[in-house]
Amino acid sequence: MEIFLIRLLQFVLAISLLVLLHEGGHMLFSKLFGVRVEKFFIFFDVNIGKWTGKLFSFKPRKSDTEYGMGWLPLGGYCKIAGMIDESFDTEQMKKPAEPWEFRSKPAWQRLLIMIGGVLVNFLLALFIYSMVLFHWGESYVQVKDMNMGMKFNESAKALGFMDHDILVGTDLGTFKDFNVDLFRDLAEAHRADIIRNGKEMSIDLPGDLNLLDMLKSTPNFVRPFIPADIDSVLPASPAYKAGIRKGDRILAVGGKPVDSWNEYQDVVGRIADAMTEAKSPADSLRLRTSTVTFLRQGQDTVTSPVVLTPELMMGTVMTSVNTYYEPTKKEYGFFASFPAGVRYGVNVLAGYVGDMKYLFSSDGAKSLGGFGAIGSLFPPTWDWHMFWLMTAFLSIILAFMNILPIPALDGGHVLFLLYEMITRRKPSENFMIRAEYVGISIHILLMIVANLNDILRWLGYM
Repeated sequence: MEIFLIRLLQFVLAISLLVLLHEGGHMLFSKLFGVRVEKFFIFFDVNIGKWTGKLFSFKPRKSDTEYGMGWLPLGGYCKIAGMIDESFDTEQMKKPAEPWEFRSKPAWQRLLIMIGGVLVNFLLALFIYSMVLFHWGESYVQVKDMNMGMKFNESAKALGFMDHDILVGTDLGTFKDFNVDLFRDLAEAHRADIIRNGKEMSIDLPGDLNLLDMLKSTPNFVRPFIPADIDSVLPASPAYKAGIRKGDRILAVGGKPVDSWNEYQDVVGRIADAMTEAKSPADSLRLRTSTVTFLRQGQDTVTSPVVLTPELMMGTVMTSVNTYYEPTKKEYGFFASFPAGVRYGVNVLAGYVGDMKYLFSSDGAKSLGGFGAIGSLFPPTWDWHMFWLMTAFLSIILAFMNILPIPALDGGHVLFLLYEMITRRKPSENFMIRAEYVGISIHILLMIVANLNDILRWLGYM
């Protein structure tokens, strides 16, 4: 429960900040061009019966704007006078246009008002990345320095890779650290450069590997090889009761050899698959009951019975890449952090946009995530470094998703404004209202699918 609350708090704080600044971007340009903003809300104040849906609201003296917070955490909005938006205030649109309304302003001003939110979110992400680099710098293990090499799955081995190969790069460039960019390069490359048994060599690749398959397959296409050494053991855990202690190394589980934490996770994954067929507590206990063979302090080999927890945990803390390799550290001065932050943010955006092509596949649709999936991206403990990195990432996603040319999103309004600027003809108000309904429907459908996926994953059906 504590982990859930920490993640929930981080999620709510990040989303509230991003929505506030996004809507603030619209409001900034509205005020700049003399357009009246009637409401400025975090979250939606959907009315149910006689209940207004407002958690709170206030209106400063001599102000045309009501500020507040709604109960439905699906975003936020600022209601701009004279504009067809999610409020569907058609009564106002029937009246003669006033000079302080959105519809009375030149198309270029309306365009800037509409892209204001996206612009603020994108600039915010670049600023956060810059400040993260300035404050924390960069720390990563270079892939070429991982001299124990990698662990590959069967699909990778079919292409010519072997366990303990050291990845160097591809025809697209040299690898930096082990992250999703490495998978993207391997998916699109026609050649992978490796070091095998101390010798440099290359492996031909098809150039069109499926990135989702590489990431979602169990085990993954490639992972750093990490020996199954014990970093620490939780008190009263199954591992502790089996006699396992810090510094020991796991050699086998249930008689199946384990050469790394990679292999250990595969063995536990197979137990998890079998657990889905368990029909009684006795079946579950039988599957969780096993033996563990470990090397005690590098001297004696011991085999001991072990009963995994219902969550299939043994109570050991794994070693990590940083246990075996010295990370590369890079510090940035205040002014140097800005170009570095821009490069970082642009790379994140380019990767995200490139991955959108997978959304239109069946696996891509299944990979959609809602609030649960987004919240799980935050760390289980409060970590300001990770919090700001995730906030910047969500800010980029919010900017990109909002600029998509879908009615009801900012990009839909931008599309119609560009049409008007090119043709010198405004779309009719009836058309705009219908388009808004279509956009809202698409938006709600995507939200339902994404959050339904979260529920199905939680129930173990995906």
